[in-house]
Amino acid sequence: MKYCKDCEPAQESHIVAYISVILGMIDKPFFDFMELIFKNTAEALSKRISLPFIRTMVALKLAHFTDAPDKIDTWRTKCFWEEGIRRGIKMREFHLGPIHDIFLVEYKGKTLTFDGLPRPAIGNSDAITWMDNKGIMKIRFQSEGIPVANGGTAWNRWQAMRIFNRITKPVITKPNLGSRSRHTMIHITTPELLIAGFKKAQKLSPLVIVEEELNGFLFRGTLVAGKLVGVVRRDQPEVIGDGIHTLKELMDKENERPERNGPIFHKITIDHETEVELARENIKMSDIPEKGRVVTFSQKTSRGCGGTTTEVTDITHPDNKEMLEKIGTYLKDPLVGVDFIIEDITKSWKEEQHCGIIECNSLPFIDLHHYPLFGKPNNVAGKVWDLFIPDSHIPDPI
Repeated sequence: MKYCKDCEPAQESHIVAYISVILGMIDKPFFDFMELIFKNTAEALSKRISLPFIRTMVALKLAHFTDAPDKIDTWRTKCFWEEGIRRGIKMREFHLGPIHDIFLVEYKGKTLTFDGLPRPAIGNSDAITWMDNKGIMKIRFQSEGIPVANGGTAWNRWQAMRIFNRITKPVITKPNLGSRSRHTMIHITTPELLIAGFKKAQKLSPLVIVEEELNGFLFRGTLVAGKLVGVVRRDQPEVIGDGIHTLKELMDKENERPERNGPIFHKITIDHETEVELARENIKMSDIPEKGRVVTFSQKTSRGCGGTTTEVTDITHPDNKEMLEKIGTYLKDPLVGVDFIIEDITKSWKEEQHCGIIECNSLPFIDLHHYPLFGKPNNVAGKVWDLFIPDSHIPDPI
């Protein structure tokens, strides 16, 4: 698999992602019908079959376990595993060829399995089948009065152009399915840029979202059992001008932060995309930005390209918390990540101009709350464990 800058921070096989979307569209009516008939039976059987299957594959030496996080595990897995160890929970990861992120958990004589993160059976959520689909999410949220960006989905460039012509500029393009801002393009103001963004997004999905670019900062809210347990602000790699130092000097100073030496946060680097972004902002590395001017080096908020995170749960306005928890109630799912854009998190979304939800994630990266560059870490993994294995609860360290 070739390295792809647009897939940062985590590489994705373009052809596998594209084919997966196509197969999902073809198979959906069949699986919806089968689920309607066998929903309860299938759930019961899966619980009985999964564990014996896993143990059989390991016994036949076709698969193996690991008893600690390794280099292929995400920080989401690592922070969840660390919290499990703190609670005396034994956790093992099942590996079968390229398949991983399947876990066995042993606690007080019980053995449980889950994929990625545990999803306790709280209600019967149908939203798990569509919440990651940005187009469907947009339509359903609009009907519930939940703020979303105006726009639509397009199969081809002509449909994309029709959407582009009727909505406010600038616009954004992104794959209909997918996460972590892969193959997303922002600040689109011309037909030429729209086509470029459409082509970029269509490398991962045949269906592309074209929507208005909302105003403000990107935030991630995580809901556990319908309750908002954490909010972080995700910023692009950026510096703030002081009217004295050049942009390069400001960048070099920012890169001196010890946290940017990895493994979570990284230094800001200059590449072709950075040069394009700086040209859009009409600034050069040798220029001196005026005091207070924010200069960004990338369209992405990925920590891998120099982005940062700030814990803001305690200052989130009550109206924003209520709106996010309304999403949890509507989805009826125990674990959801919600990405939204708003100018000032301390103000009500009802007072903000052009803010809204941009996507939901059924497998949220809870590590964003554990390892912020600014602010106090928030033990969201503990809240997920409390839901999955309630009697494992221990107070957070002071």
